[in-house]
Amino acid sequence: MAEPAVRNLSNKVIISCAVTGSIHTPTMSDALPITPDQIAVSAIEAAQAGAAILHLHARDPVDGRPTPDPKVFMRFLPRIKDACDAVVNITTGGSVKMTLDERLAAPLAASPEMCSMNMGTMNFALYPMAARYKQWKYDWEEPYLLQSDDNIFRNTFRDIERISKTLGDGHGVKFEHECYDVGHLYNLAHCLERGMFKAPVFLQIIFGILGGIGADIDNLMFMKKTADKLFGDQYRWSVLAAGRNQMPFCAHSAMMGGHMRVGLEDSVFISRGKLATSNAQQVTKIRRIIEEIGYEAATPDEARLMLGLKGRAHVKF
Repeated sequence: MAEPAVRNLSNKVIISCAVTGSIHTPTMSDALPITPDQIAVSAIEAAQAGAAILHLHARDPVDGRPTPDPKVFMRFLPRIKDACDAVVNITTGGSVKMTLDERLAAPLAASPEMCSMNMGTMNFALYPMAARYKQWKYDWEEPYLLQSDDNIFRNTFRDIERISKTLGDGHGVKFEHECYDVGHLYNLAHCLERGMFKAPVFLQIIFGILGGIGADIDNLMFMKKTADKLFGDQYRWSVLAAGRNQMPFCAHSAMMGGHMRVGLEDSVFISRGKLATSNAQQVTKIRRIIEEIGYEAATPDEARLMLGLKGRAHVKF
């Protein structure tokens, strides 16, 4: 009975939506969700537009800076679960300013179906973005960006193993393995050899972040070829690209048999020079693109089946 279901899913594309993140600051877009209410509303709208997975960070409700506080997460997680059946995917990246203990606090409290996991230590630089703005809504924003030239985003093998044991083994969480460069694919292959993760693994291949691989289609082809060599048929894959490269890379991913991630965490624009009005607007656009080239947006339950998730009944929110 399982064989027809798998065959029917071959035309399905998983759309993930990264709702707010820790890259963009409030000055950059009035649409960027900040408060728990805004995050909940924006996430629910994205799910209604066709996002099967919601990738979630939290923000300080007062000034919009990234926060790891589980209490803030719990102000929007139950509301999202009650309003839609999308897969909730909580960050373990948080922001480069957070310790690993801080980054794990909310996922451990919520025990979601999925969490993101960054597959290597890297420079993670945002400082060029500061030159685009002369006035700021909050005084933390400009220093946060400018000081990122000294950021080291720590994700050692020991860190990865700890996340695997505490969330994977301890809570049955599956991971969105965020790979910012080709070496991160090899890191994941090493971790699979050590038995840290179970197939199929879900790759999120990321382009255009300063410190990671550039947003070049040749790089997408090379990353996919490398993943094929390392993982064979034991993986699913998705693409995200920062800023203006978001939609073109997502469309290429669909044409290559992959999935995609959009959302205001990755780009605050809907087209060149035009700010997006919501996360849902980006989801709607990429859904229209994939449908026009012959694919269908996967439902949350189809995404659960493809990725081998534990199900929404087993979360703690």
